[in-house]
Amino acid sequence: MKELPIRKKIRLERYDYSQSGAYFITICVKDGHAMLGRIVGTTAPGRPFVELTPLGKCIEETIQAANKNNVKIDKYIIMPNHIHMIVILMQDEDDLTSNADDRGRSSLHQVVRNIKSYVTKWAGFSMWQPRFHDHIIRNEEEYRRIWQYIDENPARWEEDHYFVK
Repeated sequence: MKELPIRKKIRLERYDYSQSGAYFITICVKDGHAMLGRIVGTTAPGRPFVELTPLGKCIEETIQAANKNNVKIDKYIIMPNHIHMIVILMQDEDDLTSNADDRGRSSLHQVVRNIKSYVTKWAGFSMWQPRFHDHIIRNEEEYRRIWQYIDENPARWEEDHYFVK
């Protein structure tokens, strides 16, 4: 029997991904297919934007709906074949003062899984890579740099390592 390859662990070991914090997330379409939108025109002088497909619009609505309870999608961009987001998880005051378990508290994995799952059901097929990339945002300077990267992503599309002709 052929041995399966050992996957590299991509999450920080022993880190609680349901604790309060800011996270930079990238979710990619399987095989890099540009099915979420296309880069077109300008919204300001020299500033391209993403024209979303119906699938991209479904993703946008799903991301906006994810803003609830202890989850805030602070910044996002839907590119032709991937999504970048800053996800902020917040603990309720009650969580800090009680010994309650984690029911009702979203983990980063749950947020991403819910977005991917809803869009997959809407589309009728799975278009996602099985994993997603995350980065724990550690300070205000890093947050601002990532926010700017997301904001400017359409203008740098052809330089992006996710760009596929």
